[in-house]
Amino acid sequence: MPPEWIFGLLGGVMIGAAAAVYLLVNGRVMGASGILGGLVDRSGWPTGAERLSFLAGLVAVPAVLAALFGPVDTHITGNAAVIVVAGLLVGVGTRLANGCTSGHGVCGISRFSLRGMVATVFYLLAGGIAMATARHVLGII
Repeated sequence: MPPEWIFGLLGGVMIGAAAAVYLLVNGRVMGASGILGGLVDRSGWPTGAERLSFLAGLVAVPAVLAALFGPVDTHITGNAAVIVVAGLLVGVGTRLANGCTSGHGVCGISRFSLRGMVATVFYLLAGGIAMATARHVLGII
């Protein structure tokens, strides 16, 4: 089995386990955009330490794994404008959909949430259309 598949499988297991633990411990869905959004709009400040710990883990774990296993070629574009626009579009999309891939895709689908399943279908379609347009029509990726 190629190492990329093993790392993908391990990453999926880690995300699933983190979502399950977060739901069991906090009684809330592990949606990264909601966790960050609650800090930005101040609605989540009563649970700020928990939210900051979660976000610190999102940054620290990949850094530790990169230090242990070496850097990974992500094939990300070097065009900073494309990265900024993509980030802004993802942010707007998570606000419009009231959630992100971790909230709707991982937690919503695993709980058989119709809203999560529908949101996941639409953001995957939107991502595919955006990627096809950026690559084959605009030639920027």
